[in-house]
Amino acid sequence: MNALALAVWLAVAASTVLLFRGPLGRRSASSGSAPYLHDLSEAAFLVGGPGAVVDSALVSLLCDGRLVVGGPGIVHARPGVRGADVAERAVLQALREAPSGWLYQVRYAAMVDPAVQETGDALADRGLIAVPGAGRGRRRWGLVQAVVCALLVPPSMVLTFVTWDPESGFQVPFIFEVLPVLIAGVTFGVSGARRARQRITPTGWEALGAIRARYALDRTPRVRTALFGLRGLRDPYLRQQLVPAARGTRLAAAQSGARRSAGAGAGSGSSVSAADVAPLVWCAATDGGSSGSSCGGAGSSCGSSGSACSSGSGCSSGSSCSSGSSCSSGSSCSSSSGCSSGS
Repeated sequence: MNALALAVWLAVAASTVLLFRGPLGRRSASSGSAPYLHDLSEAAFLVGGPGAVVDSALVSLLCDGRLVVGGPGIVHARPGVRGADVAERAVLQALREAPSGWLYQVRYAAMVDPAVQETGDALADRGLIAVPGAGRGRRRWGLVQAVVCALLVPPSMVLTFVTWDPESGFQVPFIFEVLPVLIAGVTFGVSGARRARQRITPTGWEALGAIRARYALDRTPRVRTALFGLRGLRDPYLRQQLVPAARGTRLAAAQSGARRSAGAGAGSGSSVSAADVAPLVWCAATDGGSSGSSCGGAGSSCGSSGSACSSGSGCSSGSSCSSGSSCSSGSSCSSSSGCSSGS
């Protein structure tokens, strides 16, 4: 192997090692302990970001009658209702501050609540989820490596014929010396770029699988929504309320992002790309502080133009919906909803 071929091998090997080095999240999970999730809210955040956390809370509030649908997309809370966890309390607080009681507005305001946002920060601290935008550089790096390695194949063939000396006896053609590592460079570059796009880290998938196994026999709507997102929710009445609300949230985020883009463009000539307008917004606290400081109140996509927002729509299919508790009269789980006991 000549010096040039050796240099190609070393360059591709070094680039590949650096590409795959280190965790996807902000920090790696603590060594010596198995990955875990504290509760269903953390599982929901892994599955679908803040939107899934709020959806699971809404399902719980709607199904037991604490939250009532008063019209198409309009909700109100029964007097004296309290939330059982931070997500439910965020929903009720957002409902108290909502100007009209539109479910999509309540959903969006609860999503940017600091308590809901900090769920993602805690997961990132434990290496279970990647901070929004953390893999952008690695993704670009992988694509560049793949393209460069592919582009080096034709020059290597030309160099093979230029340097070929039939009188020097047996020699390995240059293309045969570098072609294996160039193919490997393309393969690992594409694989590394795909890996960098993953929102959930391998450790996060392990923790999510463990909590799904723990709740495998629980078919209640809230559990199904937390573990699989809205696609895991089979109750037709609840889907009728929450799916349009999710679409409305996406529209609100797009409109807010457009206003933020216009403001940034007027001030500095920069713009906010469509990828930064997230239907399920996580304004990660990349400085280690509270994420709530970078997320505005209801109706804002991310208060700070420098914050990174991530879409987390990773809903997957789940099983049918049923509830372990009966639905009270007047609750949103009407007789057509299928919130019935049993599994």
